[in-house]
Amino acid sequence: MVEEQILVRGVTSPGVLQVMREVPRHCFVPLPQRDQAYEDRPLPIGNDQTISQPYIVALMTDLAQLGREAVVLEVGAGSGYQAAVLARMARQVFTLEHLAPLASRAGRRLKELNFHNVEVGLGDGYRGWPEHQPYDAILASAAIDHVPRALLDQLKPEGRIVLPLARTCGSQVLVVVQKSPGGEGIEREVIPVRFVPFVRSGERGNRRC
Repeated sequence: MVEEQILVRGVTSPGVLQVMREVPRHCFVPLPQRDQAYEDRPLPIGNDQTISQPYIVALMTDLAQLGREAVVLEVGAGSGYQAAVLARMARQVFTLEHLAPLASRAGRRLKELNFHNVEVGLGDGYRGWPEHQPYDAILASAAIDHVPRALLDQLKPEGRIVLPLARTCGSQVLVVVQKSPGGEGIEREVIPVRFVPFVRSGERGNRRC
């Protein structure tokens, strides 16, 4: 998977490549899809959601440029796989999911696999998770048509947001948004992508799972 899908596409960070080798992707895939866990594509995980293809997980992790002491927010826990990868690169990961069944499964799976530096919350990712700010990086696993101001406000100066932006005519592009010292976001497009749409949950506040 790493050599044939990730390295050949330009992700060369030794730390990211090592983590992608170590984290067992099949443990985050439903049983009927386990034999496809390391294929070069997203897979369904229930509730009309997917686990991203390995390359995209590696690329987003690489673009976040995490240090060992980084504190990271992920919006869209899904299966918990991206959070597990981030947890091997950073000191602490907070991941939000707006669907209760997915949040519960992700939290249980991460605990079973001894990812003790990940906290899963149920809530509206559009508002971020202000209790744990500021973050060194924020990643989102669903496409939205703008960068929520709450996420930018919860990011450290010079920190990075990595997320898919929905453009016109249904297209999406993965972007990196770096926060300037003045608090504004400087956006850079990376590659075209295809993610599930960002959904507001209607939760009044976030709560731990």
